[in-house]
This record gives sequence, structure tokens and C-alpha cells, in this order.
Amino acid sequence: MAKQASSPAPRVKPLKRPRQARARFTVQAIFDAYVRIWQRDGWNKLTTRKVALETGVAVGTLYDYFPSKEALHSGYVRHCIEQLIARVDEQVVAPDDMPWRARIQRLIRLLCGQESPAWFHPDMMDLEPRIADSRLQQRAYDELLGLWQRVIDACDDLAPVAPETVEALHLAVWGGRRYGLLVRLDAKRMARWAAEMERLCIALMEHDPPHRS
Repeated sequence: MAKQASSPAPRVKPLKRPRQARARFTVQAIFDAYVRIWQRDGWNKLTTRKVALETGVAVGTLYDYFPSKEALHSGYVRHCIEQLIARVDEQVVAPDDMPWRARIQRLIRLLCGQESPAWFHPDMMDLEPRIADSRLQQRAYDELLGLWQRVIDACDDLAPVAPETVEALHLAVWGGRRYGLLVRLDAKRMARWAAEMERLCIALMEHDPPHRS
């Protein structure tokens, strides 16, 4: 008896990135439709065809960027990380006259998702092994860790913070957000957690003595 061929694995990486303003507008509309359909129908009933129809673009246009819904999800996650980094650079790193405590408070609120337009669902944690390899995960980790360091460097009124402390804070905040998503903490508990992370991070920076090699 002939062995039945298995279905090919879906392509999980976006094919290209939008460069021109019109293309960026189209891709943003695709992401918005993607979120609406997931919220309404769930991941299992979400299809690229549904996203294209709801966006009002041709299926072929969507496939130019996202050859599968896994690739669309990968692009959406990457988009959210890039948005987060841009907001922190603009609102936390760039201002010249912001005291260090205000910078850290603002950073923590953004990293904890308290003032973010991004939408995440706990099922995304189950999808992660299917869409992100270790190289992409390491890239995101390094970019977010570098974001922390840019914020610390912008704090002219703060004593130097050791790199190992910066990385520990990054792990505590980003890892905590991911774990809260995994166990499906509600918005109220996540807000309390974010407030505690603000308090803990500021307290550590105020009282942590310089590290010795």
C-alpha cells in the first residue's frame, strides 16, 4: 500500500517588508483585520482568505507579503516588537529633560503592555515554536536588551548601572509579561504586576551598589 504524502509545512516567514507608504498602509490594514478575525473567530478558523476579504485586498496581494497565516502571525509579532521599540525610543530615550525615575516608569509601563496598542492572546505562546526559530528569538532578545541599555544611557542623572543588572531587569520584566500571558492573568492582575515591577526596578537602581569585577 502506497504511503500517503503528508501536506507540506506552511511557509512561516513573511516574504517581504513594506517600504513605501502605500504598502505600509496596506500591511497595517492586514494586521488590523487579522486581529479582528482572531478575536471574533479564533485561530483555528482564521484563514488568509478571510483576512484578505476583510481587508479589502486581493488574496494575491496578501500572499505577496504573507504566504500563510503562520507567516502573517510572524509578521504581526515582529511588527508589534518594532512598534514597541519605536515608542520607547521616542517617548523614553529621546526626551532631554526627563528625570531618570520618570524614564524607568515609562519604560516599564510600555514593556509591560500597560500603554501599548498591541494585542496578544495566550494561544500565541503555543504558536511560537512554529513561527520563530532560535535565531529570531535571540534577535528579539538582543534588540529589547539593547533598548534597556539605551534608556539607561539616556539617564544622565542616574549612577551607572552594571550590564548584568540591566539584563536581569530585562529578563524579569519581559519574562514576567510572557509568563503572565501563558497563565492567562487578567488585566487587573497584570496592571498590579506592572506597578510592582516599576517599584522594584526603581528601588534596585536607587540602592544597588557599583559592581566589582
